[in-house]
Amino acid sequence: MEKRSTRRRGARLPAGVAGLLAGALLLASPASATPETLKRSVGNIIQAPIDMALSPVVATRTVYQNLRDIDDTVGVRIAYVVPGIAWNTGVQAMAAVIREITGLLELVPGLGLFFLDADLDPLYAPIERGNALVDVDTTFIHWKFGIDYTTVPF
Repeated sequence: MEKRSTRRRGARLPAGVAGLLAGALLLASPASATPETLKRSVGNIIQAPIDMALSPVVATRTVYQNLRDIDDTVGVRIAYVVPGIAWNTGVQAMAAVIREITGLLELVPGLGLFFLDADLDPLYAPIERGNALVDVDTTFIHWKFGIDYTTVPF
């Protein structure tokens, strides 16, 4: 008879602990939960390939604006175009790769912080501060792509 009562208590223990944990999680999550870290992470993961594809466009636009705003000779302005666009395209493309990695790194903390009233500071600030071809903040995702990573204001 003693073995049966021990088995019943042993079966009730995991169910009771699971119930207590579920109740604690429901009670612990505040009404003002902030999904900003998760929103930023998903946005980076989704939009990094778009940044990669737009890197030649952004690079050409950046070189054009820099040559327009600088006081250099005509020879320098002509000679700089091709190597400037090639170099800047590589920088923009690699910055998009860093954006993808940053999004992946922020995904786990974003899921963890989703139910808490806390946020993680951005790991890669040029995304937040840089000028972009498209910059529209919505409730679910911040659509910001075509970012110029080489002329980020500080």
